[in-house]
Amino acid sequence: MGGYGVILGALTSALPVEVRTGGDKLDQPVTGGYASDLLSNVMGQAGAGYIWVTMQGHQNIVAVASLLGLAGIVLAGGVAPDEETLRKAQREGIVLLTTELSAFEITGRLYSLGIRAQ
Repeated sequence: MGGYGVILGALTSALPVEVRTGGDKLDQPVTGGYASDLLSNVMGQAGAGYIWVTMQGHQNIVAVASLLGLAGIVLAGGVAPDEETLRKAQREGIVLLTTELSAFEITGRLYSLGIRAQ
């Protein structure tokens, strides 16, 4: 399936996530997924339309998501984004989600819902 046809809003409904920013952008398709905390790794491996799982809560994640055209970011493990990250994500129209699930668990659940790496 490769993630095609999976709409971001369907994922947010099926998973224990909180939409922190970009709630008006949940109609976009998710084309794949990637999990990493190394920004340079994400920039080299993730693609447009991907959902990214990380435990980084600083504003640089928004810059990476914007640069790559990601569908959204999931902050795992109960990580709370700082206020500047929230403001920047809102300004740039980035969907930012948080979850108490570990990165391992949320990645597995995304996979079970049809999200794949390309």
